[in-house]
Amino acid sequence: MKNIIFAIFIFIANSVLYAQTTYTGKVTDVQNTPLTGVAVIAKNSVNKGVATDSNGNFNITLNSPEVIIKYMGYETQIVTFTNTSNVIILQEDTQALEEIIVSASREAQKRSEIPGAISVISANTIEETKPFGIEQLVNQAPGVYMSTSKASSNEQHMMAVRSPISTKSLFLYLEDGLPIRPTAVFNHNALLEMNDVTFGRVEVLKGPASSIYGSEAIGGSFNFITKNPTPELEGSLGFEINDMGLTKYAFEASKNVSEKLGLYLGSQYVQRNNGPIQHSDYEKFAVSFKTVYQLNESTTWTNMIDLIDYRSDMTGSLTEEDYNAGNYESDQTFTERVAKAFRYRSTLTKIWNEQNKTAFNFVFRNNQMDQIPSYRISQFRQNGQLTGEGSGETNTNKFNSFVGLIQHKKDFNFANSSLIVGATVDYSPQSYIAETIDVTVDPNTGVNTAYSLDNSSYILNYDADILNYAGFLQYEINPLENLKVTAALRYDRFEYDYNNLLDGQAGPKDSRNQYDNIAPKIGLNYNLNNHTGVYANYSNGFTPPETSTLYRNSYVGVGGEVFDLKPSSYNNYEIGGYFVSDKWKLDAALYILDGKNTLVTLRDNNDQYYNANAGKTRSYGIEYGITFKPVPELSISHNGSYAKHRYIKFYDSGIDYSDTDQETAPNLLGNTQINYQPNFIKNFSIGLEYELVGKYNTSFENQIDNGDGSYSTATYDGHNIFNLRASYQLYQFEIWAHALNIFDSLYSTRASYNRYSRENNYSIGNPRAFHFGVKYKF
Repeated sequence: MKNIIFAIFIFIANSVLYAQTTYTGKVTDVQNTPLTGVAVIAKNSVNKGVATDSNGNFNITLNSPEVIIKYMGYETQIVTFTNTSNVIILQEDTQALEEIIVSASREAQKRSEIPGAISVISANTIEETKPFGIEQLVNQAPGVYMSTSKASSNEQHMMAVRSPISTKSLFLYLEDGLPIRPTAVFNHNALLEMNDVTFGRVEVLKGPASSIYGSEAIGGSFNFITKNPTPELEGSLGFEINDMGLTKYAFEASKNVSEKLGLYLGSQYVQRNNGPIQHSDYEKFAVSFKTVYQLNESTTWTNMIDLIDYRSDMTGSLTEEDYNAGNYESDQTFTERVAKAFRYRSTLTKIWNEQNKTAFNFVFRNNQMDQIPSYRISQFRQNGQLTGEGSGETNTNKFNSFVGLIQHKKDFNFANSSLIVGATVDYSPQSYIAETIDVTVDPNTGVNTAYSLDNSSYILNYDADILNYAGFLQYEINPLENLKVTAALRYDRFEYDYNNLLDGQAGPKDSRNQYDNIAPKIGLNYNLNNHTGVYANYSNGFTPPETSTLYRNSYVGVGGEVFDLKPSSYNNYEIGGYFVSDKWKLDAALYILDGKNTLVTLRDNNDQYYNANAGKTRSYGIEYGITFKPVPELSISHNGSYAKHRYIKFYDSGIDYSDTDQETAPNLLGNTQINYQPNFIKNFSIGLEYELVGKYNTSFENQIDNGDGSYSTATYDGHNIFNLRASYQLYQFEIWAHALNIFDSLYSTRASYNRYSRENNYSIGNPRAFHFGVKYKF
């Protein structure tokens, strides 16, 4: 009897110990994108495991619920299943060469396979930074300087990447890999048409990327990758305020409402009143709605709508006297910018099999921007004294866009090679109206107090249909195990059909303008080991003239021929390297960017802006990023660049400025951060940030008459700014505080020389300021 009982006990024990359970689940990234090919391995047996399918799903039978989750580019996790259906969310491994990048080709690639300088602002970095402006994110990338008047905090901006600080169409702004504006309708303030609440990740690809993206992808391409729906209901309600008059409300909600359909909603309202600079109020409402529908295991349909409603005063820059005296009273009382932007994107992604994948994209854009621009205001003087009168303009620019893009990727069974082919068509009819206004000026203070429309004086009134069609391909191959070769080629055709609605009254006569371009790229990566690699590339970038530049250039007479502005072309030569370890992350790039027919903005003797092609320019320098983590709680990083930007061949007003430095082109840019998350205070972090912008010329060489027969160059001495930030999370609440410009330094985000007044004008940076935020997460 005892033996029978003992045998039964052994049988039951064995059944309990070795009982097997079938577990199902899904593996996604933090943006809820399904991850294909993720290894789900039994912890107690390396021979027991499965891989996720194209929908991120898996099914595994185990004796023990503990598994190891491994996937290239993501942190390995050890998970204990708590039920039979599980959702695992993997975090990107930003400290490895396997970090996944999508911006180089619109396809997921390892960093070690991209022959170019690329910086990633991850979801974790965005969460830690708590930005209230996009510049607080992108300026962390080496060699990037987004110039915005922080004291006015109205999101209007300029950019510098491998180029001077300018308004030129040298930068491409993308949302999920697709441009937010059409070719030839570039606006240097385009990022105010973005909803930064939706950003899940930002990738900055520096240097020309025209072989994939086409026009304007020259200095840098900024890809803002939006958040995806989350498996369970998640969201937040946030409020921010600072002592520069800004308040911000933000709301997010996200959920997979079924096994196939996920929804995401992100919205914000920002308002600015009574800041340190007069006439700097603004407000913005933005809402984005995204759906991700899994039609079947191999087909995903993604739709997204963005709606932006924006209005801002246009303060204008300060004179040198007011800047140095700390007098922030504006000369403007009525200048403004109003922007309304609507974008709809639909993407159908089909995985045909393990080797073939196609993405079909459709984009519709509807934009309108109305302005009374401060930079067009001129005050009339007589014998050097204000007369009480002046002039300016009001203008309206509208466009619709209809865009189709198809891209197919084919993987081959030899040498880890693949081919990407694609084609795109962008048809964007545009209208533009500009009219003269009469300005009333207070002769005692110089303040522009009122304006009236001069009905007899149109500057321009035209329609312009813009058609851009292109085809591209990119081939990658590993001829050797550690060597990756990438070659790409793109052909673009641009057709502008300009119709002057004021024939004989204003503007040039009707015109058709066509431009063609072939943009090649070739690069290679050689990875010495799993931690170290080097790369080299040659790439071409280009940009045709903008329609607003082409058809309103001051050299054009009424009813005359359109001024012959040429497309700008750039050749980029670059070498770089990268290294990662448990404590260090290093990357560096040396580049030369040669420009031909570079477009520059000049001022004539009447203080009016006009555009001209510079003969040749050259930018060259080094970009570098260093991150050191001596302990897991402490991170020290420095991202910077040293560069020279030169006119190789350039004439203005009969004067030879060849072999001189370009204006508004700082040699040094830097961003240093120290971030600390102490173990003894859970969910608390504190960080110190140092911003560096080096000295630069604000005028061409030898334009300032010193009065003694000699001439000199106007300059800006640069600036050094320190910011402090801290955050703390308690249960579902998170609070944070930023102390900006903690030493209250006087600085300008951009300084330029005014030939008429013979002094610098300054876009003032923020004085010492404090910013607070609170967020409730659910």
